[in-house]
Amino acid sequence: MKKLGLIGGTGPESTLLYYRKFVYEANKRIGDTFFPSLTIESINVYDVLTMCGRKDYEALTKYLAKAVGNLVAAGAEVVALTGNTPHIVFNELQSCTKVPLVSIIESTCAEVQTLGLKKVGLVGTRFTMEGDFFKRPFTEVGIQVVIPHADEVDYIAEKIHDELERGIIKSQTRDTFTAIIGRMYQDEGIEAIILGCTELPLLFAGTELPVKALDTVDIHIETLFKALQ
Repeated sequence: MKKLGLIGGTGPESTLLYYRKFVYEANKRIGDTFFPSLTIESINVYDVLTMCGRKDYEALTKYLAKAVGNLVAAGAEVVALTGNTPHIVFNELQSCTKVPLVSIIESTCAEVQTLGLKKVGLVGTRFTMEGDFFKRPFTEVGIQVVIPHADEVDYIAEKIHDELERGIIKSQTRDTFTAIIGRMYQDEGIEAIILGCTELPLLFAGTELPVKALDTVDIHIETLFKALQ
């Protein structure tokens, strides 16, 4: 298996989730005494969000490229971003990187196509929901991506920024997010909801949502195993 490099810290809780899921899934697939070699470069999620807010994508690309360089120097042969939002500069980052990057967005789009879905909902940070970078691969293959109403976007973005990125899980937040997804299912006719923030699986752990949930962490990790062979 090739060595994986993860750009983590976006945020810390999802980085822990990635590590735990990847390591134990590798152990399950390869053997009881096997644990994979990998390196994590932890960056500051709030630096990323600030640069996105300023639309300073050149600075963001340089910031992430430095992190990739550190991973490559540590021997990483394949690199992945553990957050959806940093993918806003994925193409620019890949163009200045020597090793392959594995996209969480392309992985999720491929899964939606495999499932035969034509209309999906998306929840995540404001930049992920309102930006074009996440939706583009889907629309190019005829899949409609629906985001919440403007006031719901405000609520979701605030709770991700102030709570989930800090590892704070509140039942009231979970209930409101669930209600928003339920409204999208009833009013918009979505066939599934993309959990487009890698902290969201932690919020919804043990929760049955009104519609099929697509966990971008699980989907991404499955693609990573294929890339690491």
